[in-house]
Amino acid sequence: LSQKVQAIYLWWHKPVIDQELLQSLPNLKVIANSGVGMDHLDLKLIASFGVKMANAPRAVSSSTADAGMALLLASARRLVEVHHIAISPNVDYNEADILGVKVTGATLGIIGMGRIGYKIALRAKAFEMNILYHNRTRRKVQEEQAVGATYCEKIDSLLQQADFVMVVVSLTPQTRNLIGKRELELMKPTATLINICRGAVVDQEALVTALQTGVLRAAALDVTYPEPLPRDHPLLKLKNVLITPHLGIKTDKATYMITEEAVENILAALNGLPIPSEVLPS
Repeated sequence: LSQKVQAIYLWWHKPVIDQELLQSLPNLKVIANSGVGMDHLDLKLIASFGVKMANAPRAVSSSTADAGMALLLASARRLVEVHHIAISPNVDYNEADILGVKVTGATLGIIGMGRIGYKIALRAKAFEMNILYHNRTRRKVQEEQAVGATYCEKIDSLLQQADFVMVVVSLTPQTRNLIGKRELELMKPTATLINICRGAVVDQEALVTALQTGVLRAAALDVTYPEPLPRDHPLLKLKNVLITPHLGIKTDKATYMITEEAVENILAALNGLPIPSEVLPS
């Protein structure tokens, strides 16, 4: 079939796109990814074979934003922890032992105000949160006003003010370990870090230390590196960490919409039309 294959639809990084595969498919025209992140692909290598690439940002943004807010709320109100208390044989617990953190009126710092980050801001506005954001490029004034968001040109300013910091950036050489020891120490000791993009954006060793020593109150992570973590990893032993297995896009409707968006991109490429969600090598 190697002569017939013109398109590849990647689901959860499969199949692996390497030079050997690309050389074996001389008529390949397009690779469509089931999600936004493209860090698992060598974009320059693929482009060198004349193959176009596309992702699925429209399909995944709402579900991922929902997951981010779910993690924020679950961590703030310690839902997993108190669930285990509520169903334990010993139900004689003291309410003072399970106090959570108030979300209404708290300050949310969003690092990465792209499509997903903006949808998180919309949701946070409904919770009457104060919203700060840091992005490579500033949003239009009317977009900021629509969600009541304040732009922080420097990431340090955001980190110092936020009660919750949500990381929503693509993984690139520039964003790897974007949140490290220095950045964690800038945050309030009462703050919570939420990561819904890629595990490697956060220095996990520094995060473990920060959580163990009280530099940070808590963390809620939908992504880690690797995935899953080794069963003896120290993050799995901390009570002030909530971890989910990369659930951002995993809803019934989002899965269907991702496939639809991928098919739309593939058909456009095969018919010589502009690809709606084309990704170019940087």
